[in-house]
Amino acid sequence: MTMVELFDTTACELGEGPMWHPLRNELIWFDIVGKTMFAKGQGDARRYAFRNHVSAAGWVDKAQILVASDRALLLFNLDCGEQREICPLEADNPATRSNDGRADPQGGFWIGTMGLKAESQAGAIYRFYKGELRKLFGTVTIPNAIAFTPDHRHATFTDTARGQVMRVALHPETGWPLGAPEVYIDFSGTGINPDGAVFDAEGCFWNAQWGASRLARYDDDGNLLQVLDLPTAHVTCPAFGGGHLYATSAQEGLGPEELAAQPSAGMTFRIAVPQGIGQDEHRVILES
Repeated sequence: MTMVELFDTTACELGEGPMWHPLRNELIWFDIVGKTMFAKGQGDARRYAFRNHVSAAGWVDKAQILVASDRALLLFNLDCGEQREICPLEADNPATRSNDGRADPQGGFWIGTMGLKAESQAGAIYRFYKGELRKLFGTVTIPNAIAFTPDHRHATFTDTARGQVMRVALHPETGWPLGAPEVYIDFSGTGINPDGAVFDAEGCFWNAQWGASRLARYDDDGNLLQVLDLPTAHVTCPAFGGGHLYATSAQEGLGPEELAAQPSAGMTFRIAVPQGIGQDEHRVILES
């Protein structure tokens, strides 16, 4: 039996974007609605407040991370709290914010945007790579499941509203997509809402499923291998780090009775995994 434990008891309205910093041995995650970033290793979590919504990050070096806000990509120093804008992100569109994001094996950073009220097809998926931000896919409602296979050959993403996890080939050196995405796992019509995701070192896809109280693991062909039940409905995103699998969750969308029945809603969970199964988080390369 797999043991699920609470890693941090901070109850986020919309916990998202967990990222293990391998040089600091810390988990970084966000409360998007609360405009807050958290960092925690062995001690208590540190909180960093932002003026804007923040949702995902990639590590640059021991002190600095790239943070996606609703208006820009920011270079943020974890030691002193200083930040500076690297490039704008839909800065001319106040009706959107950032959502799911992750660094890729080639040093790029993928980030999705969406409407503040999840307006249909209001968002997009972008990639930042060595100083260039490029839109990859448009007309996205709720971007999620941005993840990368351990052989560095494919990326996945989803529009949760459509229920299909897509897979696209990547250039082995630059990481830019090659060709059109294809359906990897089709959840449409099943009632399953694919949220954040990560691949393990064996090439299996771990997907948080909003409303289903679980993480689910799939093989390369999209076959279900394993289900990990969690004690709250809205599990949002997994991440590997330090021999564990972490998962964020959300209180958003739960009524008073549901919150009373799910006291750990919005908290961050930790699950022990077999040695060697987790992938390290990839580093973001800022410039050529």
